Amino acid sequence: MPSALLVDDEPLARDELRQLLQAAGGLDIVGECGNAVEAIAFIHRRKPDVVFLDIQMPRISGLEMLAMLDPEAMPQVVFVTAYDAYALQAFEEHACDYLLKPVDPARLAKTLARLRQRAAPPPAAVCGLAPLSLIPCQGVNRIVLCRLEEVAYVCSRLSGVYVVDAAGAERFTELTLRTLEERSDLFRCHRQYLVRLSAIREILFGDNGVATIHTLDGHSLPVSRRYLKPLKDALGIAS
Repeated sequence: MPSALLVDDEPLARDELRQLLQAAGGLDIVGECGNAVEAIAFIHRRKPDVVFLDIQMPRISGLEMLAMLDPEAMPQVVFVTAYDAYALQAFEEHACDYLLKPVDPARLAKTLARLRQRAAPPPAAVCGLAPLSLIPCQGVNRIVLCRLEEVAYVCSRLSGVYVVDAAGAERFTELTLRTLEERSDLFRCHRQYLVRLSAIREILFGDNGVATIHTLDGHSLPVSRRYLKPLKDALGIAS
């Protein structure tokens, strides 16, 4: 049975949708999330087949959330909203369907039939999504939205992916390096690092095609041989 995640900041709306889906049958509801950051983490961890996604949510909308997902974890998406003005944009973002609140059971039945007939979209289907301008990060009892122009670099460790700003502050994000690479102008310089090109102060070239980036704020980042030439090309440095 296909698995489904419900994402809505209103608990009552989630309850109503869950009851309708349970009555209709055909889906295994494996989770509920009240905001986009929780949903991103759940989707990357559990990989549900379908996400019923509210569009208007605080801080990060459903449309913005969709652009933050790893393409390889992209589920089928059914947008659920009280406003029909978003319908065209929702389908432009490759939504499987679009439901208006309060959800009509007969209309929901058509959505479920469409889900059964439609295969999950390939990762390439989301390539047209708008680039990220913010990176959602977790703070103490809060969500911090880091602006791209304030990011110095991003690194991946065993404990997760961390965003480091120009002041040296380090914050955890649920977004993957691949998502950040594909949805922003951060440049991959190493398997575990992305860097903002305008944050680079200098590059020191070593032996065997490796190098080290020194950022404006004094951090040192490795550059692997695989990414050295693309990095030099992006900076206009003759090879």
